[in-house]
Amino acid sequence: MTALWIAHVTVTDAEAYGRYAKLAGPAITAHGGVFLARGGRYVQLEGNDRARNVVARFPSVEAAVACYNSPDYQEALSHAQGAAVRDLVVVEESA
Repeated sequence: MTALWIAHVTVTDAEAYGRYAKLAGPAITAHGGVFLARGGRYVQLEGNDRARNVVARFPSVEAAVACYNSPDYQEALSHAQGAAVRDLVVVEESA
C-alpha cells in the first residue's frame, strides 16, 4: 500500500531551511517519493496553523520511514533543526 508523508512546517530561519529543502527533495525522490504538494495555497480548518504544508507519496510506509532514516535525509534534516517547527507523519493510504 502506498503511503503519504505529510509535513506541516513553520519556518523560523529561511536561509537554513532553504539548505534543508535543497537536500531533502533529492533524498525523498531517491527513495521513491513523489511530491503531491509543496507549499501552495491552503485553508486551515482546525488545529495548529503552519504556513508550509508538504505531501509526498511513497510506495509504502516502510519506504517513507527508510527515507527519513537514510543518511541523505538525515543530512538534510540537520539544516532544518532549529530553523523550523515541524510536524511530520506518514499515513498509509486506503485501498
